[in-house]
Amino acid sequence: MAKEVPGKVLALIPAFNEEKSVGKVIDEVRKHQRDYLDEIVVVDDSSTDKTKEIVQDKGVEVVSHVINIGVGGAVRTGYRYAIQEEFDYLVLLDADGQHDPKYIPKLFNKLIEDECDLVIGSRFLNESHKGYSYVRKAGIIFFTKMVSFLGGIDITDVTSGYRVYDVDALKKLDRNKDDHWAIEQSLEASRRNLKIEECSVEMPIREEGKSQFDLETFFWYPIRMIDVLLRVIIFR
Repeated sequence: MAKEVPGKVLALIPAFNEEKSVGKVIDEVRKHQRDYLDEIVVVDDSSTDKTKEIVQDKGVEVVSHVINIGVGGAVRTGYRYAIQEEFDYLVLLDADGQHDPKYIPKLFNKLIEDECDLVIGSRFLNESHKGYSYVRKAGIIFFTKMVSFLGGIDITDVTSGYRVYDVDALKKLDRNKDDHWAIEQSLEASRRNLKIEECSVEMPIREEGKSQFDLETFFWYPIRMIDVLLRVIIFR
């Protein structure tokens, strides 16, 4: 079967202490390598467990950080890799197994058919978000509405990290902070008139690790959101 995406495609998996899930994620992503993907790279954000060793045993390229800088920094490293290696498209998904690789064809088809710059996998276009805590859902909804209003776009899940990009679009975006990168990126992309669409993607609660959304995080979000808005709207 011929490759279905017209261009060179990179699958980017940022990871930090994901030894329990990263191997399975790689195996699932590889199911689409023949028809959609050309290469898989894992950005290891200075894991202290066996994440890096597992990825290497799978024969997958690893880019390692000397110190832990957060998921935003790991994602940014992957963007640089995609640009420097002259990929045409990039699919971004987590190493914790929450982003099911079976949706890669659906996301890419949306990107290509609708000529988008960015396609976001949304858990709010299906029922999978109902298992999340009230605090987490409230945080996602709040910031999605803020970005939708300020950016003039119609999206439902601004914090989702399951994304597919046209790499040329990444070249138009500035460096995001390590915290809340998805929110800042989505707002900036909308203000730069990039075409953003969503696809329904089921994302059950992660089985391993801890979510970033807790009561303390939600409490500080309004202050951090002001920082994001100022940097995107005023300083850029």
